[in-house]
Amino acid sequence: MTDKIIVFSFTRIGTELNRKLCGALRKRKNGLCFGYSPEKYAGGGVDPLPEDVKMFIGRNWRDSAFFFIGAAGIAVRYIAPWVKDKFTDPAVLVMDEKGQYVIPLLSGHVGGAVALADKVAEITGGTAVHTTATDVQGRFAPDVFAAGNHLFITDRKKAKEISAAILEGERIGFLAEDPQCRIEGNVPDELAVCRSLEEAEKFSHRILVSDQDPSGEEGTLLLRPKNVIAGIGCRKGISPEQLEMGLTEIMEQHGFVPDQLEAVASIDLKKEEPAILALAAKFQIPFITYSADELNQISEVTAGSDFVRKITGVDNVCERAALLYSQERNFEGELIQGKWSGSSMTAALVRRRVVLRFL
Repeated sequence: MTDKIIVFSFTRIGTELNRKLCGALRKRKNGLCFGYSPEKYAGGGVDPLPEDVKMFIGRNWRDSAFFFIGAAGIAVRYIAPWVKDKFTDPAVLVMDEKGQYVIPLLSGHVGGAVALADKVAEITGGTAVHTTATDVQGRFAPDVFAAGNHLFITDRKKAKEISAAILEGERIGFLAEDPQCRIEGNVPDELAVCRSLEEAEKFSHRILVSDQDPSGEEGTLLLRPKNVIAGIGCRKGISPEQLEMGLTEIMEQHGFVPDQLEAVASIDLKKEEPAILALAAKFQIPFITYSADELNQISEVTAGSDFVRKITGVDNVCERAALLYSQERNFEGELIQGKWSGSSMTAALVRRRVVLRFL
């Protein structure tokens, strides 16, 4: 799911709506909304269409949602070369030029097209048209739940099987393995909350929210939390491969996989470090940096280095950065790995407490 939205329109009336929509979405999305139309209608916050719209879409496919104001066929022809599957495709929506109907075409749940359609319908006063079976029947959808709770789906086939079982009226076992996990809201009737793996395995299908998969049982969908904050220190010019390898090594020692990364943090001296930027881009997570003074707000760390202090002004970059990121966001975070030294890098890990919210 991305915060960047690209809106295309092709007529004068459609471009007027494009302008209105972009203006409203920029307020909600911190300015990450970009409108495009034929040059004769452009202006007022809407730019001329790129010369090659298909290639432009391809260049932005991984990090943007796409909104077409006009016929659905136009959208289908433009996106056709880039469509792969629901777990990797971005949100794609279409809306008529009067704003009456907003239709998610692609990645309704994982990519957030359904949620975006609802927001846009509020802006235009139109109707969001939902076509996915779980939405139409008002049933629990594993992919929607995962996207809304910072979880990632480890097995796409099993996610589809559980959705199909739910639509057939089957009740699904649900287990959050971590006893510290907090569940908020009303658990839907389709799920039976279990207290142990043994209890969950009594159901034909089950959803397990866990850092690790202790089961391997057929019918188990494992949802891993994206709740690990990595603080990083590294030598200038370290290769992206070396950095990722080191971070993967320390995460695996704790049973985590890199897809569980929620954010990376470091000192501001590293804000342009190519390897860290590449890591953040690969896993589509924020990279936050702090000044030495800010990092020194953390009063206690497990280890310190006078050499590092002379260079950076702080004795331990990685641990302080991970802890400060967690502290600033009021996470109930636990330091699970203090300063760890690898080849040309250091790392520390903070695990955020998992909170699962049901609507």
